[in-house]
Amino acid sequence: MWHDAKSLNATASGIFAVVMLACVAAGVWWVSQWPMFTLQAISVESIDQEELRHVNHLTLRNGTRGRIKGNFFTANLDAVRLAFESVPWVRRATVRREWPNQLVVALEEHDALGTWGEDGRLLSVKGDVFTANLAEAEDDHELPQFSGPDGSEKEVLARYAELHAWFAPIDLVPQALSLSGRYAWTVKLDNGMSVALGREQSKTTLKERVDRLTGIYPQLASRLQNIDTIDMRYPNGLALSSAGLVIPPEGKKPGTAAKKKPNNSTPISRLTQ
Repeated sequence: MWHDAKSLNATASGIFAVVMLACVAAGVWWVSQWPMFTLQAISVESIDQEELRHVNHLTLRNGTRGRIKGNFFTANLDAVRLAFESVPWVRRATVRREWPNQLVVALEEHDALGTWGEDGRLLSVKGDVFTANLAEAEDDHELPQFSGPDGSEKEVLARYAELHAWFAPIDLVPQALSLSGRYAWTVKLDNGMSVALGREQSKTTLKERVDRLTGIYPQLASRLQNIDTIDMRYPNGLALSSAGLVIPPEGKKPGTAAKKKPNNSTPISRLTQ
């Protein structure tokens, strides 16, 4: 080997290249440690250019304190993104570097639609369940209530939008919607009435049951006050309960039955069309 000039030249060239790479790396590291590259500011903006309503500099500082490390070159952008996404009300964050010593963070906030479950969590308009200050979410209006099995959030959200449209013809608005563990639906309306819609036997089951209710509801509302519950799971009728329920004799139809329970219990009536 020592008498092979080509091998010696190749070896020398390889060693020289390694030394040069090490020098360049050392030089880059040395330059990257200059004080001018120490992070001086983190600029926060909105992803959709809308004003951030619930996120402010105080909550961001408290939520990310101690989690952002490094300088302009060494800061881990994924770690910074995760730190900001852990802050209440933040749905999504993107991070980029801005020469020579800043980071720019763009945030998307959750838009709360209602509450989810019994533990004070919130459901967003995009079907995300998140934890935040409930009082802040209720600043504008009282929130509807939602519940359902884990993983059913987007299904409940979609059903709520449908029910909102289905009850519009009788000027009633859903205020609570629950999906049971057996996948049976119950909706509570803004007049205090709770409607059991049951399970979906087909794609049109719930729509057909709501249509039956909206068709007969004006007649019920003209005769009854303070309807507590309506059960629409019957194929050709319904069952309802109301405090102090009284149906005038002339209002009865063939096949109509009224039952009154003693001891001040809630009267029950089954009606068929």
